[in-house]
Amino acid sequence: MSGYDSSDDDDDVVLLVCVMDSVIRKIRRQPRVPKHVSSFSGHEKMCDRFIVPPDFDDVSTVIAENRRFFPYFQGCVGAIDGTHIPCVVDADVAAAYRNRKGFTSQNVMAVVDFEMKFTYLVAGWEGSCHDARVLNVATSNPAFMFPHAPEGKYYLVDAGYKNKPEFLAPFRGQNYHLHDRRREDGDHRKEMFNYRHASLRNVIERTFGVWKSRFRILRGIPRYPLEKQRDIVIACAVLHNFIKLFSSEEAAFNPEDDAVDDDNAEDDVGEASTQQQQQQQREESNDMGHIRDHIANAMWNDRLD
Repeated sequence: MSGYDSSDDDDDVVLLVCVMDSVIRKIRRQPRVPKHVSSFSGHEKMCDRFIVPPDFDDVSTVIAENRRFFPYFQGCVGAIDGTHIPCVVDADVAAAYRNRKGFTSQNVMAVVDFEMKFTYLVAGWEGSCHDARVLNVATSNPAFMFPHAPEGKYYLVDAGYKNKPEFLAPFRGQNYHLHDRRREDGDHRKEMFNYRHASLRNVIERTFGVWKSRFRILRGIPRYPLEKQRDIVIACAVLHNFIKLFSSEEAAFNPEDDAVDDDNAEDDVGEASTQQQQQQQREESNDMGHIRDHIANAMWNDRLD
């Protein structure tokens, strides 16, 4: 279970896919999206043991036992983000799969819990597709079986997504860090919220890092049909959860490492453009905007007590 060694023969890849064959055959092809796109969650018969939706009645110990996060984020049930897995495609579709960094990839959206386990995954989107579009399709099309959070619960997302019911984003136009809380510029209340939000949401970046390090095939899947390249991504997610369930003491899964280490350009919450400021105003007027303001005020007031 040490992961894929790039020096191994293709037999190792075939073995990986064969291990998950009974799962992969359950994956459904979705309407009105590319045929190679598949969602995958705990609702699939063979995945109930390894990729399951969050327990919406539970508060993670990562939150409950940390004064920076509790009680402020007690309604949070996980984090969502997209990541790019390199893929090999034919020249006639290469443009659609070329991401903003210039290489061809599939955009994979995942939900993780605070124990670094996948609770939902959708793979196969073209690399040029925006993360927000993947989330919008997954949440609006029942066929994708997205695990919708009940009222009062939500997922953490970065600034590339909208702050709206079920999804709590950071304030736009505010920094993440509070190195000097005595300076006069900026809104310290929002900065503190963004910093703690980013620290908690960082679990998904750490999960992606562990996942890609363990299964090095994810750094460069061989030239297989797109459906098989997608299936390898899904199989690696299931095996990641399997390892986490039976080897939870591994140093790589240490939940104490909360350094903000996100190189996603869409997560930039620095100087906001006019369009972003208008979006921020709309977000502040909705229910999640009120929840975000309440959390930020409570954090700041508790700090001053």
